Amino acid sequence: MTPHPETSATPETPVPPAPSGAAPGSRPFTPAAGRFAPTGLYDPVAALLRERLWRGVFAMHVAPRPGEVIVDVGCGTGSQSLLLHRIEPAARVIGVDPDPRVLAVARRKARAAGASVEWRRGMGDEVADLLGAGSADTAVSSLVLHQCPLAMKRAVLADLHTLLRPGGRLVLADYGLQRTRLMRAAFRVVQLADGRSDTQPNADGILPSLITAAGFDGVRKAEVVSTVTGSISVYVARRAGG
Repeated sequence: MTPHPETSATPETPVPPAPSGAAPGSRPFTPAAGRFAPTGLYDPVAALLRERLWRGVFAMHVAPRPGEVIVDVGCGTGSQSLLLHRIEPAARVIGVDPDPRVLAVARRKARAAGASVEWRRGMGDEVADLLGAGSADTAVSSLVLHQCPLAMKRAVLADLHTLLRPGGRLVLADYGLQRTRLMRAAFRVVQLADGRSDTQPNADGILPSLITAAGFDGVRKAEVVSTVTGSISVYVARRAGG
């Protein structure tokens, strides 16, 4: 596959019986913990990946404010949604994920913390229909797009553009361009768990061009955090207007 430079501005479900499957009436998706690991391993494994560091950096760029609507797409077990709620309890935080198992974990964590985060079930490319076009001030997503086929990456980003009000903000954290031989080697663990065909475009640096192609302005990579499974980048952008 030909690498996509990160500076380019050109375009380039019910629970499955097996992690990569889907029950009748739903579309397949890659679970939070990957194709082979059980859901219960997600949080313990994430804790080993400098999660507190990159989630803290990510939250700094989200900078939640009182009264704003923040939608966390592919919220998984709710760690990022709950962190944003702790930072600004007066913001309305909505976590969306297609997997009822991880949403059940997220709800338990929220109850234990006394947090009033809202949880909705849905795929990443149907959030605007679920919540309403132009209904969010900020859309966030972490470690989701690398698990999606290229067409789905485009569809999710287009849907987030529709979800945001004019002037709304997009903040993404995901595996981006793996610049060094060490990071590329480390990223092979992710590719084993989530599949090479879906993950390789991220490693080649395609995300900024996909974000731009979805209609966002001011796309930039704000941070890079090295982990034992490759480097995680934080991207920020805005919907024009407002």
